[in-house]
Amino acid sequence: MAFFDIFKKNRVKGSSKSRNWDLGILLFENTSEVIRAERVLKAEGWEVRVMGPPPEIRNGCDLVIEFPLIEELNILRILKRAEVPPIATVPVNSPLLQPVNLFQTKDFGSYLMVRAANMKLTVEKETLTIVNISGGGCPDVPYLAWNMVGMSLSKAPAPREIGHTLCGYALQLAFEEITRQCSR
Repeated sequence: MAFFDIFKKNRVKGSSKSRNWDLGILLFENTSEVIRAERVLKAEGWEVRVMGPPPEIRNGCDLVIEFPLIEELNILRILKRAEVPPIATVPVNSPLLQPVNLFQTKDFGSYLMVRAANMKLTVEKETLTIVNISGGGCPDVPYLAWNMVGMSLSKAPAPREIGHTLCGYALQLAFEEITRQCSR
């Protein structure tokens, strides 16, 4: 079996978009399942991306996982084995079914804000100090803000370590994106 793993890892290196593969999206019942499925698939070496679902197929959860459709059977086997199967798999073969990019960036001169889903994270560009966290409606947003605002990006706790809701997950995505943008 290890012999075939070599092929799997080579197939998934690089962005699925750059390979011009047909894409599919996995729909789940709730955010916790998306987070678990993403963790399982990435641990297995698959390059997947969490996105916002297109309105036409929204079904309970505000997140979907985009994946190379050619790998559907392998990915479904892994998720079934991990006991986190999706409720549906949808091929992305129409512009209307394109997943929604979760990130929006706004440059305010001295400040940079990244929005992921409904969560916004703003840093002072010179010091990389987190100056504001807002958005969402989950009960842990004030707690996340209290623990992170005033800290530098490098010293702040990762939202996934202290948050437990969709808002905490979206803030983690914003945190990773703003860290990536500020490290350029």
